[in-house]
Amino acid sequence: MKLYIAEKPSLGRAIAAALPKPHKNHKTHIEVANGDVVSWCVGHILAQADPQDYDERFKKWSMETLPMLPQQWKLIPIARTRAQLTALRHLVKQADIIIHAGDPDREGQLLVDEVIDYFNVSTAKKAAVKRLLISDLNLPAVKRSLNSLKNNQDFMPLSISALARSRADWLYGLNLTRAYTLQGQKQGYNSVLSVGRVQTPLLGLVVRREQAIANFVSKPFYQVLAHLSLSQNQINDNECFTAKWQPSDSCQPYCDEEGRVLVKALAENVVGRIKDQPAIVEDISIEQKQQNQPLAFNLSSLQISAAKQFSMNAKLVLDVCQALYEKHKLITYPRSDCRHLPKEQLKQATAIISMLAGTKLPCNEQAKNADASIRSYVWNDKKITAHHAIIPTEKSPNNINLNSFEKNIYLLITRQYLAQFYPVYKYQQTKLTVKIAGGLFTTNAKVEQQKGWKVLFPSNDKAALQENKQLPILEKGQHLHCFQGELIEKHTSPPESFTDATLLAAMTGIARFVSDENIRKVLRDTDGLGTDATRAGIIDLLFKRNFLQRQGKKIVATDIGVALINALPVKATLPDMTAQWESMLTAISEKNANYVSFMNPLITTITEMISEASQQPFTGLPKVDFKPRKVRKIKKRFTKKATGNVNSRIQA
Repeated sequence: MKLYIAEKPSLGRAIAAALPKPHKNHKTHIEVANGDVVSWCVGHILAQADPQDYDERFKKWSMETLPMLPQQWKLIPIARTRAQLTALRHLVKQADIIIHAGDPDREGQLLVDEVIDYFNVSTAKKAAVKRLLISDLNLPAVKRSLNSLKNNQDFMPLSISALARSRADWLYGLNLTRAYTLQGQKQGYNSVLSVGRVQTPLLGLVVRREQAIANFVSKPFYQVLAHLSLSQNQINDNECFTAKWQPSDSCQPYCDEEGRVLVKALAENVVGRIKDQPAIVEDISIEQKQQNQPLAFNLSSLQISAAKQFSMNAKLVLDVCQALYEKHKLITYPRSDCRHLPKEQLKQATAIISMLAGTKLPCNEQAKNADASIRSYVWNDKKITAHHAIIPTEKSPNNINLNSFEKNIYLLITRQYLAQFYPVYKYQQTKLTVKIAGGLFTTNAKVEQQKGWKVLFPSNDKAALQENKQLPILEKGQHLHCFQGELIEKHTSPPESFTDATLLAAMTGIARFVSDENIRKVLRDTDGLGTDATRAGIIDLLFKRNFLQRQGKKIVATDIGVALINALPVKATLPDMTAQWESMLTAISEKNANYVSFMNPLITTITEMISEASQQPFTGLPKVDFKPRKVRKIKKRFTKKATGNVNSRIQA
């Protein structure tokens, strides 16, 4: 008997639909006509054990028991899913072949692997486990996946990476939350100071941004524009243009670090010197350029786009995507961190475009003008891991009643996909340098030559319109006339508060917020702070813990959030260390690092931070009284040690 173990019931039902009928439906599984069985987890049905499950002394919060370092990790069945776990135990024992059908990502890999390990499956049986990767729940796609099963052992690095992350979160979060909470209590803050490997640096980003805004002092700076014509006697609007003054090296003492002039008198002097003066074209360059199609969406880029266009927060976008994927089956697997597509998927491109052309949604006209023969840079097998970018499936939305959120997200995904079948965007870039009274002035002009994929992305941006200005026909050495100088006074502006879009962008581009140049270089091509699948949950958690709040579209820290960051050691509030860990987890999943090389330095770091916490005065925290606890009966839980097989495997 073949046993398919899906990550969740909806995926299990989609798999069963592609297997021989008739079916016998049970509460915990589905039997198909040939005797095979499809069962499922319900998300994680096993959890990391609590501290007291390792040592009774850990039940009481005390600095003397820190750090808590399990020697043999344990997993505990989650009470609400115990019946499903029991059913899986019997099915796994009966199965001749097990087929792993978790979601195609790190967490999905671990979720089923840990269940198989928990049941102490024999080495031979475990080596024969197959991997079923499904990114599209529609019947044709599921059938294609069933015909291309993989060896589950090939995906073990994903599982090990997720396992390392899970244990790291336990070690870091529980140990440091206890350490800092205990120190906070000495100052009268008798509530939990929750600390997390990712959540705390993220909160730190927000707090420091608001502090920078509060402490910002605006300063004036000055720009000089030269208004130029082709000749002194001919001032025609079509033959006039402006160029901006570029301060020379001798002016640098009067400029800030960004080269902006801070002394008004200097700018006024330049304005007076260039009026009614001859000018000469010092240099001119004309380049033909093009901009390739934007890559298809992964989850983070989709969340950022939805936040900008529809003010949707990250969790809402993820929830909508899950509905489009599981309920409506209109998109492929949404928790993707990949923006590329496999060349194999090109076989479905014509059918998808044809389906979109027949929809009743705005994407129909976009699809009718798409050219399936165009090959963008999105098609790259080398960039694909366990999953690919989020794209529409072959299923039509015509008979589906989508709500406004679902419709908006679906149209974003379809537009991004259809952009791959439009020509590149082409334009002519002109860079001009003019010399006036010994000073240099520059201007740029961009002339659109082929709209290409940009027809799908209309813009009302005034800056974009200005960018497409045209210059008169000029050549190097040509004499011009500056008929007027103009002084423009501007003021430096503070950084903007984070929004849903910019906070997500900060998490994905965390290297920008890392001070160490060596670390920054390492992080530019990594996943950033958190992963595509976890970022929405991390942001939501900070709101639930009353560390963050919304002010319109702004995301700011609460007083408690500010106090926490101010009280914690700087190391715990910066993204540097956390980002390095995320980089290591990615390396493990890509077979470029191992479990031990990640966990050992982590344990050392945690031990050091606990020692630092014991010396932390934790000033600035508000006085908070203990909340009386409700007395409740706690059922005794069954615990089981993680199998030896798991622990031996992760040492590799």
